Amino acid sequence: MAMTLEEAPWLGWLLVKALMRFAFMVANNLVAIPSYICYVIILQPLRVLDSKRFWYIEGIMYKWLLGMVASWGWYAGYTVMEWGEDIKAVSKDEAVMLVNHQATGDVCTLMMCLQDKGLVVAQMMWLMDHIFKYTNFGIVSLVHGDFFIRQGRSYRDQQLLLLKKHLENNYRSRGRKWIVLFPEGGFLRKRRETSQAFAKKNNLPFLTHVTLPRSGATKIILNALVAQQENGSPAGGDAKELDSKSEGLQWIIDTTIAYPKAEPIDIQTWILGYRKPTVTHVHYRIFPIKDVPLETDDLNNWLYQRFIEKEDLLSHFYETGAFPPSKGHKEAVSREMTLSNMWIFLIQSFAFLSGYMCIGSGFFISNWSSPACTREVIIQDFTPELPL
Repeated sequence: MAMTLEEAPWLGWLLVKALMRFAFMVANNLVAIPSYICYVIILQPLRVLDSKRFWYIEGIMYKWLLGMVASWGWYAGYTVMEWGEDIKAVSKDEAVMLVNHQATGDVCTLMMCLQDKGLVVAQMMWLMDHIFKYTNFGIVSLVHGDFFIRQGRSYRDQQLLLLKKHLENNYRSRGRKWIVLFPEGGFLRKRRETSQAFAKKNNLPFLTHVTLPRSGATKIILNALVAQQENGSPAGGDAKELDSKSEGLQWIIDTTIAYPKAEPIDIQTWILGYRKPTVTHVHYRIFPIKDVPLETDDLNNWLYQRFIEKEDLLSHFYETGAFPPSKGHKEAVSREMTLSNMWIFLIQSFAFLSGYMCIGSGFFISNWSSPACTREVIIQDFTPELPL
């Protein structure tokens, strides 16, 4: 009983903080998302006149929105430590991120750790489950050009055709350069048993920290975006050798997310902040596209090898609390990812100010345009004529 009484104030304060954070998240969404939509509508003439500039501005606003989501976890003490290769070196090139998937917090983690990688977030396209289309952020993703994929064997062929068409219509026309893909096709806890049964049946490695990846979406992306040189080989190579104007997909970034004690963070925890401050660890390994096979069987084997390596990386992390050193290095080097509090304050302030202006403008117009509203307003003998 004594322990319960001692814990009561702490639990009470935790509940109050969770409610306050939830209220702020709701308010943040109510002002930021309508403001984004409002600006997109206002900028439609620019889309006609200069489509490239329109999508650049839209991408910046998209980055700000994802920055707001990242800030919810940042202020709850959910930070990121980065390992492996520095992906800032390829942030201006076209790349695909292959990420293991454990929980909804994986997406939030990526939203956070990619904020300081230049325009990566602004120029990024996400491939996500179709259920996210019906969330509060769904309309933003639809405008931005993210792709919602429906899971299931019966939908697979149709969805891959839709993905191919979506890339052709939206990827380069909107200035996109990065794609985030979760090849496992679902959360680890939901797919692990099925994956292990498939591995046993087909004499493949038994994995516990990841599942065997699916190659359909990866193959579509590579075939659609890899630029072919005159000799037929994919465009790729070292970053120093690439011309700044070269086109086509250039890198595959194998991304591995690890949570302490293998306890992933979900979106509810990210929003409410009831879990103690946690450091999520993200490991990167960069592959030139010229080293990635495009034929189906070879690509399958290549992807399997990447996830076998992820298994080893995660096993080492859970045993030691750190990722192993990269090849050619004696010690593993980590980099603490940070967000600028001033930058967060500025984008949040802009969102709330924009929301206030949008709501105020809507209220003003609705009052002037309402047929039931009768007013006598004389401003220098000028009577505004607003459409009903």
